[in-house]
Amino acid sequence: MSRMTPFASPLLLGFDAMEKSLERIAKGNDGYPPYNIERIRADSAEGSPERLRIVLAVAGFSEDELEVTTEENQLIVRGRQTDASEREYLYRGIAARQFQRMFVLADGMRVLGAELRNGLLSIDLVRPEPERMVRKINISVPD
Repeated sequence: MSRMTPFASPLLLGFDAMEKSLERIAKGNDGYPPYNIERIRADSAEGSPERLRIVLAVAGFSEDELEVTTEENQLIVRGRQTDASEREYLYRGIAARQFQRMFVLADGMRVLGAELRNGLLSIDLVRPEPERMVRKINISVPD
């Protein structure tokens, strides 16, 4: 029995790469670090690009231990803490932990910047309005 996927519709041509990205993200998600995605309301007139903000709770990570990159249509946030071997713990309840969190970006999305403040990493994104493009396709009739 073959598996039917939502992208198997004949009306959705060329979305197979998106389906693979969704499957990869769904498999590698352990819930750490927790995050919010906010829509930033623009005060300016209508027609301004949509702005989003991803806020990750990364308490205990310094700027040097965090990395934010984009690769193709993915935003990748990595955190690598090093274990301080010079410390002697009587009790260890906060583990040095590594993580990688991926977000799929829609076409045209751009990362404006990232800021670390009070244990929260904020990443601002903008989605410019897509240009409405209408193109006439000529129909040829063989002789």
